[in-house]
Amino acid sequence: MRHRIFAFVLALLAGIVGAEAKTMRIVALGDSLTAGYGVLGQEAFPDRLEAALVKRGHDVDIVNAGVSGDTVADGLARLDWALADGADGVIVELGANDMLRGHDPALVRDSLDELLSRLDDTGLPVLVAGMRAAPNLGADYAARFDPIFPELAEKHGALLYPFFLDGVASDASLNQADRMHPNAAGVEIIVERILPSVEALIERINDKS
Repeated sequence: MRHRIFAFVLALLAGIVGAEAKTMRIVALGDSLTAGYGVLGQEAFPDRLEAALVKRGHDVDIVNAGVSGDTVADGLARLDWALADGADGVIVELGANDMLRGHDPALVRDSLDELLSRLDDTGLPVLVAGMRAAPNLGADYAARFDPIFPELAEKHGALLYPFFLDGVASDASLNQADRMHPNAAGVEIIVERILPSVEALIERINDKS
């Protein structure tokens, strides 16, 4: 009897240790801003975010599911593929290409609404990294485009980081020659500013465990 109890305790302890050792997997679903267009692989947003989180004591794997040129509809179309290897949480960074191409904000809203609805079905905690319209598109376009991200994040109970390029978009020294994609220094600013929101996502993931 004592042998059986001892074996049970060992198995229980092994299970606890195994659970503690599990690396958290967060999928960063995005476009070129996530993929790391124009910077070295280890300088891309997911890599730098992971490094920052590990430095702060988190056991986390940030999966780079960014594809350059993707719109919100493109991200929706490959959502199942992006999550195929499993995930504990998702960062959604999409919308910049829709904005740059002048896509109808109503259609962008519909695609993001569906994408977040499908993530709702998975039960995964989500952080929406918002986008804002460039000034040259005019006040009317911005008035229809900019509210998409906070409104849908609230609707779906997702966390929100209001503007992915906050502190970077208007600073030439933090961008590549195209003035659209952050350079390595710009990526570091993005990571620094979004870090509290990602840690809030990690807290939600832990609360579900």
